[in-house]
Amino acid sequence: MSKERTRSGKPRRSEGVRAFKRGLDVLHEVNRSGGIRAGDVARQLNLPRPTVYRLLETLEELGYVARSASDDRFRVTRRASSLGDGHDPGVVICQAAAPYLAELSKRLVWPVDLSTYENAAMVIQETTHPRSPLSIDRGMIGKRLPMLRTSAGRAYLAACPAAERDVILHHLRRIDDAEDRPFLDEAYLARIIKETMQRGYAVRNEGEFNAKTSSIAVPVVRGGIVLGCISIIWIRSALSLNEAVAGFVEPMQSAAAEIPVTA
Repeated sequence: MSKERTRSGKPRRSEGVRAFKRGLDVLHEVNRSGGIRAGDVARQLNLPRPTVYRLLETLEELGYVARSASDDRFRVTRRASSLGDGHDPGVVICQAAAPYLAELSKRLVWPVDLSTYENAAMVIQETTHPRSPLSIDRGMIGKRLPMLRTSAGRAYLAACPAAERDVILHHLRRIDDAEDRPFLDEAYLARIIKETMQRGYAVRNEGEFNAKTSSIAVPVVRGGIVLGCISIIWIRSALSLNEAVAGFVEPMQSAAAEIPVTA
């Protein structure tokens, strides 16, 4: 950081520090309000609206705030909330779920992942890929999975509260990933979410993310909050979807229900 000094000999505050402080002030105001529009943040902090919009967009891209599709209010996310008490849901559920994933992998053989939602994607936090003899992938920790084209993303969207789902879908539309566009069709989304809710698990079986594999995912839900999703992946040519559902879903749902973690 620059330590340039003024004529009086005092350190000059760099523009980077000033912008950082403004960003923290904006985040604090959003958190304090419980939900606020950009214009109201600008008035409360006496900042130019364009500056506030840029800061809010940056905070949204980083996953600390989310904008509601219904009223344009910004609210803090669980990622931002975790800063206040040192409680990171991703870390907690990983620690609790690891032995259950290991047991699932022994029983089901195919690799099992645990992913959590983060800024318009599911991020793999724990995996048995390195231990599965049937895995064709390595280094999966930290990999981001698209919400609409993976079973983990679909399971999360179907299980989370409607208001949260609307915010996520609004965010995805703003990102406008070309590969997501066909899956953002209203009729398609409504059908996929309804079917997933009715089944209690999500599937990917049409080559939409990886043409060689299929997957099933179940949500880990506590108190109406989706803490993460457990998914299993297999080679499509080795196993049909019906065979996978018959052999995998019940053990996965049991593990999701037994993991000792709270919201």
